[in-house]
Amino acid sequence: SENNLPAELIPQFGTCEYELPNVPPALPPAFVFCIDTCAPVEELTELADSIQQILNLLPEDSLVGLITFGTNVQVHEIGFGGIPKAYVIRGNKEYGTAKVSQLLGCAPAAAGGKGGGAPPPPAPPGQQQPNGMPPQQQTYESPGQQVLRRFILPVSECSMTVESILEDLRKDPWPVPSDKRVARCTGCAMSVATSLLDLALPRSGARLMMFVGGPCTSGPGSIVSRLKTEDMRSHADISRNAEPLHKPACEFYASLAKRNHPPAGKKGSTTQAAANASATSSHVVDVFACSLDQVGMLEMAELVEATGGQMVLGDSFGQSVFKESLRRVFRTFEPDVPEDGGKMQMAFGATLEVLTSREFKVSGAIGPVTSLGKKSPNVSDLEVGKGGTNAWSLGGVDPGTTVAIYFDITNPGTSPLPEGKRRFIQFLTKYQHANGRTRLRATTLCGPWYNPPPGEGEKRPPQQPGMNGYNGGMEQPSPVKMSFDQEAAAVLLARVAVNRTGSEDVADVLRWVDRSLIRLCSKFADYVPDDPNSFRLAPEFSLFPQFVFHLRRSQFLQLFNSSPDEAAYYRYILNRENATNSLVMIQPTLLSYSFNGPPQPALLDSQSVRPDTILLLDTFFHVVVFHGETCAAWREQRYHEQEEHAAFRDLLEAPQADAQTIMDNRFPVPRYIVCDQHKSEARFLMAKLNPSQTHNSEGGGGAQVFTDDVSLRVFMEHLMKLAVQS
Repeated sequence: SENNLPAELIPQFGTCEYELPNVPPALPPAFVFCIDTCAPVEELTELADSIQQILNLLPEDSLVGLITFGTNVQVHEIGFGGIPKAYVIRGNKEYGTAKVSQLLGCAPAAAGGKGGGAPPPPAPPGQQQPNGMPPQQQTYESPGQQVLRRFILPVSECSMTVESILEDLRKDPWPVPSDKRVARCTGCAMSVATSLLDLALPRSGARLMMFVGGPCTSGPGSIVSRLKTEDMRSHADISRNAEPLHKPACEFYASLAKRNHPPAGKKGSTTQAAANASATSSHVVDVFACSLDQVGMLEMAELVEATGGQMVLGDSFGQSVFKESLRRVFRTFEPDVPEDGGKMQMAFGATLEVLTSREFKVSGAIGPVTSLGKKSPNVSDLEVGKGGTNAWSLGGVDPGTTVAIYFDITNPGTSPLPEGKRRFIQFLTKYQHANGRTRLRATTLCGPWYNPPPGEGEKRPPQQPGMNGYNGGMEQPSPVKMSFDQEAAAVLLARVAVNRTGSEDVADVLRWVDRSLIRLCSKFADYVPDDPNSFRLAPEFSLFPQFVFHLRRSQFLQLFNSSPDEAAYYRYILNRENATNSLVMIQPTLLSYSFNGPPQPALLDSQSVRPDTILLLDTFFHVVVFHGETCAAWREQRYHEQEEHAAFRDLLEAPQADAQTIMDNRFPVPRYIVCDQHKSEARFLMAKLNPSQTHNSEGGGGAQVFTDDVSLRVFMEHLMKLAVQS
């Protein structure tokens, strides 16, 4: 009735979620821990302690498996009672699913029989089988059932066995000559682990959690030779195609995702082929890399993205960056959440489909997605990111997973739409919940179209003197201009720019970013042609050039002082975070603490650095507490320990408390840095500031930034000059 509408027809309920009863429930989620034993003993101890804590957090019905690797791969049979038992597999080659099944003794066997092997021959009539069971009760275990009985078990049944193995973890025993790197078979271990999951859980959610302490040097996926005389690949090596191991490693890791799953994307595309497994196998690959050296995250990024996995990059397994980030992968819903209270937030096997009304089409998506190659009338010929489809596989998802969708207006400008015409978009997200049930979430959005009147967007004549060149008050502002979301636009532009770095030179991407900004300002700014002094931007656009300025200087587009692994890691995180977090990555936030009042937002500028203030910088990946020169000197003299200087003690504690608040709910956990002005770690702050004062400047307040980069003022002067050109 009109007074009792279903939820789908109530305007406030734009999103409805359904549990699909016709899809049978899957098994509980499985977690296979794959541990690098080439790490130092202290690192292994910290890692084992973290994994033991995770075992205590898991629901009792969760499945667990354990693999360790070094020179060889050890698959631990945690279902074997009495003594620890493991199968050792050579680490210098790749193994298919059938081969792994054979090596682990998981060929079809009679239930109740010991180990693998072929089924026993039938017994004479009237006699029992050799295992003592009557013929009519004989059943045979599939390889997958044997894996679930021997290698991947519920945590309630195997926690003691796994913990005892972790407590006895030893460094890889194989000798390492002084002129060689340790033999680490990361690729082979991944190959074995994915085969194990394909055998046991082909359609159930699972996570393969790789804990890596160094580069792969042996077998498939190697990124560097064992000889120490050969250096690790750099950005320059990759751009010149001078690194012979890079491309084969990328192809190997991409092939792991498509193994045993026919590709459904573009022919010949390695990344496209790698993408399709996540929709069918629901297996997620996470990489936790803790090393001072590169580990090959650049090469593994395709596999992680294809399966919707997580990446965490740290220096040590003892750091909070790793320990807390690992715990937060297993976050649960609050107890008061209906139906989901206490359940894990992770989901598996997610797919996204976008439906639109006829006036516009889908150009593509950028984020942790891979194309499903689904053609539809609402697919545009203009591709952005992963286009040519209106459906994508997301693999593993959580409440923070964010995907950018790009659209193309197909209605020709010469035929205006009818007045009152509305646009419609529907997002259909299907995923496997942590409880094993399949859900469908439908989000439906609608909004008006705007028909620009004739002549809008054309160059306006110069205004009469007295208007100071500003014509913004002479006409009714355009609804398009008034509805511009500059924060979202900056993030969408950043994702396109980062996506293009995969196929274009960074210098070309920077030029494209500059041209995009100039075109936007030329179209929507108010100015007198050829008069830069008349240039004005409406409030809806005023911050956008500033965002682009910081994007150009960010670690996403500037490769100086970052390794290929770090660049791949930063770009991957940007492409999966929401607009707020992405904006913090592009333009970090800065708070200033002083005796003059409560904390105040400060300009991200060298002028904000004062001797008597404390600054709190949040770059998303780092949280920096920066003490001015005077504050640092007072702290060294221990004034904060004296009762009469309680105000100074409060000033020191306030930014640290706020920093902890920032870090409490963030994933990955940022690195926490406390530094003083003129000390080495102050570089984390100084590198992010607008260099309004440099070593070439004269006079002025604030701190000097030693750089040849242009300041925001010079950037804006050039932008205004180019935007107003007729």
